[in-house]
Amino acid sequence: MEDASKTRLILPFMGPFYETVAKPLAHLGLRVLVGGMLILEGWPKITAPFAMAGFTENLGMHPGWLWSAVLAVLQFGGGVLILAGFLTRPVALANAVMLAVTYWFHATHPYGTVLLTPEGLAAAQAAGQTLLTEDGLRNLAADGGAVFLHQVQFKAEGFSALWTVAALFLAAYGAGPLSVDRTILKREF
Repeated sequence: MEDASKTRLILPFMGPFYETVAKPLAHLGLRVLVGGMLILEGWPKITAPFAMAGFTENLGMHPGWLWSAVLAVLQFGGGVLILAGFLTRPVALANAVMLAVTYWFHATHPYGTVLLTPEGLAAAQAAGQTLLTEDGLRNLAADGGAVFLHQVQFKAEGFSALWTVAALFLAAYGAGPLSVDRTILKREF
């Protein structure tokens, strides 16, 4: 972290607040968000650790069963460790690499229009009263779902990029003062 005494603040009296309240809570909030999201994403994988074997092999990672299990542990276990602020830097760095691969995958393998087949749109419209609002049905019918698909793709890429940067931040700056690393271990990687 940068030395607070070297930072020239426009409002110098705010320095103690930034150091003792804002920074610790910002680190904690980011850790809770990143760790919690990793736990949520990792839970289905940890309950079926080999289910992603075909996917990981399609990415060129062999053997798929091994990388599928590694992905499950990395997401779920890594999420728990980041949430607690334990071994934060190495775990966040490992997850940042995984999340960068996720971003790369979404950017190079867009969902494409195969998801919006005429049959799928007809089924959505037939079940519309239980699945979609009237506005949602109108929007799908107006452009065949192209805007919806664009939004899904944008969110997949955008959230993967944002999540990668958040994990890199934790890898670079650590867990912050409200963490197992700093409160119990009294040290960080």
